[in-house]
Amino acid sequence: MAQAKSKSSVKVKVQKFGTALSGMIMPNIGAIIAWGLTAAFFMYPHGWFPNKEINNLVQPMLHYLLPLLIGYTGGRMVYEERGAIAGAIGTLGVIVGTDQPMFLGAMIMGPLSAWLLKKLDQVFQDKIKSGFEMIYNNFSLGILGMIAAIFAFFIIGPIMEVGSQWASAGVNAIIRVHLLPLANIIIEPAKVLFLNNAIGNGILVPLGIQQAAQVGKSVLFLMESNPGPGLGILLAFTLFGKGKSKSSAPGAAIIEFFGGVHEIYFPYVLMKPSLILAAIGGGVTGTFLFTSLGGGLKAAASPGSILAILLVSAKDAYFGNIVGVLGAAVVSFIIAAIILKNDKSTGDELEAKQAQMQAMKAQSKCQSMPEAEDAHESVKSYANVKKIIFACDAGMGSSAMGASLLRDKFKKAGIKVSVTNTAVRNLKDEDGLLIITQEELADRALQKTPHAMHVAVGNFLSSPKYDTIVASFKALTQVEDKPKAEKPVKKVGSLEGIDFSKVKEVDFIRHDQHLGTATMATSLFNDAIKKAGKTTPVKAVRINELTDDPSHLVIVTPAANKNLAVRYSDIQTLVVDDLLKDKKLGEAIQKLN
Repeated sequence: MAQAKSKSSVKVKVQKFGTALSGMIMPNIGAIIAWGLTAAFFMYPHGWFPNKEINNLVQPMLHYLLPLLIGYTGGRMVYEERGAIAGAIGTLGVIVGTDQPMFLGAMIMGPLSAWLLKKLDQVFQDKIKSGFEMIYNNFSLGILGMIAAIFAFFIIGPIMEVGSQWASAGVNAIIRVHLLPLANIIIEPAKVLFLNNAIGNGILVPLGIQQAAQVGKSVLFLMESNPGPGLGILLAFTLFGKGKSKSSAPGAAIIEFFGGVHEIYFPYVLMKPSLILAAIGGGVTGTFLFTSLGGGLKAAASPGSILAILLVSAKDAYFGNIVGVLGAAVVSFIIAAIILKNDKSTGDELEAKQAQMQAMKAQSKCQSMPEAEDAHESVKSYANVKKIIFACDAGMGSSAMGASLLRDKFKKAGIKVSVTNTAVRNLKDEDGLLIITQEELADRALQKTPHAMHVAVGNFLSSPKYDTIVASFKALTQVEDKPKAEKPVKKVGSLEGIDFSKVKEVDFIRHDQHLGTATMATSLFNDAIKKAGKTTPVKAVRINELTDDPSHLVIVTPAANKNLAVRYSDIQTLVVDDLLKDKKLGEAIQKLN
């Protein structure tokens, strides 16, 4: 146990460090793209539309705007607004101290300057007399900022210039001997472990910008953002997958390739770890083709969509970029297809094992969900939730899509609770929060918000826990501490307790464990309805899709009725021992209009 805990702790620390690096780049990707597009279109004389006047924007954006934004963001991550200002001042020192674009220097001086100011405030801020706070705040930041800028100018700047030259020379040497593709042996598994943003935006993007500034393009921008490996894996699932993974793969492929949300294919690889070989094969192939055929981008392609790649491709690199992406997709598809065709399990078995693993993990952390008999307590735990936040590594892509899915479910269920998304690093602890995050990031989310309610999911785009959340919120309007004695007693669940004059639809509850039974019961009851000359529609629906009004007659077993009772108060129910052949079914048909 100690060893496992140690490994988990190391993993969390690595993810935390990687997130800190990408956290300085991600908010500024738009500015990086603005610089890349300006250079691609108007740089003189190599742009699509060379323009000497507009070309004057390119170098200041590269040397001043982008490093200052990165330093400002890094300082803000450490110490809010005061840290952001200190980070920008310190970064200016490293910018002026060298002729190289100082992205790596900004990633050092931004957080360092903010950290020093934070420590200074911890020592002196509480000792400042009333009325002198503004003098202290302004002059402490100004003096420390001046010192940080001077230190960066004389010390950090020259060191980073030499380091940048070595890094650039090393990357160029690796490219010349065609060894760069081997880096994907590390990059692809790291992506699946949710380090994709840390590697891409924390390491490859800063190096890529410096290379692009020197030679006009960089293949480093493509190594993590290449959608080819993920596309190949999802296409293999589309043709050779089984169960739900097969049916969901086509939509996931479209989102991954055109939307650039790479996280969508990670669960498919995690379900069958041997598919990491397909990802590695595709990644290595893509990078080899990029370097061999002169591929490269002017700026970062974020998100990693084929559309973004085409928009920021260098003028002479379109052929290499397109062939590299397609080649990566073909190789990953072939390897994944071989693995899936030799797979003896079914998609349902894989999903069952994944669900079992999630349940065991939740239980070990005392996060298991109560059963139907404890539904009252489960509902009460949601009573204080005022806001739901989906948190992923970058705060975009998969978390935004997960938040959109839950908002849609809330809208259909008539639930009015705020649902937003953000990066794990930006979470702030406060009362009334429900944090939904991926299992790989759950530990970090818990550290950031120990007082919030937490739900960990395997896949933002498909989780049964969303239905549980919807049902629990909906049940808040139904479950009360005191029974309503004023309501007349009626025979709930019996034929005598049903007002058939109000029934406009008959529903059977379907869920994953008994999907076949509900489907068959719906079909048999519908046939019997038609034989009796009745026209009442019959449907199989999920429990959270019901409308709480007496026009719905829901036919359930006694066990299912327990769940139904805490969620709805106005629907009418008929409790039967057997959904397929209980005699009450025929009697109910005769009473329908």
